[in-house]
Amino acid sequence: MTEAAATAHALAEPETVAPERDLMSKFDGLIAERQALQDTGVRDPFSIVMDEVKSPTEAVIKGRDTILLGTYNYMGMTFDPDVLAAGKDALDKFGSGTNGSRMLNGTFHDHMEVEQALRDFYGVSGAIVFSTGYMANLGMISTLVGKGEYIILDADSHASIYDGCKQGNAEIVRFRHNDVADLDKRLGRLPKEAGKLVILEGVYSMLGDIAPLKEMVAIAKKHGAMVLSDEAHSMGFFGPNGRGVYEDQGCEADVDFIIGTFSKSVGTVGGFCVSNHPKFEAIRMACRPYIFTASLPPSVVATAATSIRKLMHAHDKRRQLWENARALHGGLKALGFRLGTETPQSAILAIILEDQTQAVAMWQSLLEGGLYVNMARPPATPAGTYLLRCSLCAEHTPAQIATVLRMFEAAGRAVGVIA
Repeated sequence: MTEAAATAHALAEPETVAPERDLMSKFDGLIAERQALQDTGVRDPFSIVMDEVKSPTEAVIKGRDTILLGTYNYMGMTFDPDVLAAGKDALDKFGSGTNGSRMLNGTFHDHMEVEQALRDFYGVSGAIVFSTGYMANLGMISTLVGKGEYIILDADSHASIYDGCKQGNAEIVRFRHNDVADLDKRLGRLPKEAGKLVILEGVYSMLGDIAPLKEMVAIAKKHGAMVLSDEAHSMGFFGPNGRGVYEDQGCEADVDFIIGTFSKSVGTVGGFCVSNHPKFEAIRMACRPYIFTASLPPSVVATAATSIRKLMHAHDKRRQLWENARALHGGLKALGFRLGTETPQSAILAIILEDQTQAVAMWQSLLEGGLYVNMARPPATPAGTYLLRCSLCAEHTPAQIATVLRMFEAAGRAVGVIA
């Protein structure tokens, strides 16, 4: 082939990939579903852009001032002056990134500081920071439990927990959501001599319901299992010290590993695991998602360390967040909305809707009125469940809660969710 002919061939239209060889064909159903949704004229609930964020509770979306009620910014730390100052100082001292993993050149002064802040906050001897909360679950679960051992997890566990299970070689056993008796039965069927890890969550992120940790941890210990509790959605405001549901229910002595994240109450990004196990530090030498991932930028861990130390004494913020949760839950229930929990169990409130059409219509009506909430659907939610999820912040004012309730009432009546 001449050079000219080769060039012409290279510039020709590529051959059409046969459907059976097109790896993207498996997504055709999702593409069609999304297109059908957009064809109805509604906005895409999963591609919202924040043009400006004014505070932990306010943003500008498409030029409109909007109350934020779907950000997981539970303790409102994202604009705390001390947190911002720590981040700016670290950025000036250490630059924008680490360019390496923690095992190589990626451990800076503030990585050590944030791990010490976690030890102090949780009152434990060991703390390991990961690049995200997802990576913390992926790394810890896949490293802790191996071939011939068992993971026993709640059926409604977060995707990162399931992915951590898939990453490893352990046998996986599911039990019915928050069902103590089912956990007991399934543990009782497993070989007594095998290693076992029971994985629980303090707060489940879709409905905002809490786990009966005290009873479940007791069952796990009866069967000789270790316990990992994911407290991502409870850190900061559950328990006397804000450590989570496991502290609130008096399980601190019996939970072996605590998983958490910086992206919620702490107000930045990152994940971690803390433990009192005397061999905990060995995880650093065996955990692939820790060893082979670039470490967090120094400005991020500096903000996290400062935020965590302030959360140790954030009693007023904790009190205000619970007041906000009670006020919003009570108001929505009085309006006639169907909620995910009978009482306000956490800072997450879920409004259950009939189907995706109703959920999207309600979500858009709220957004156009100046309120942002999350719309959630399967597979993130339990099968067949469509909902709007509200995440409260300690910085929401009583006036904002009152405004939110008026917006829900107007949107609910317009869409036909309430009479």
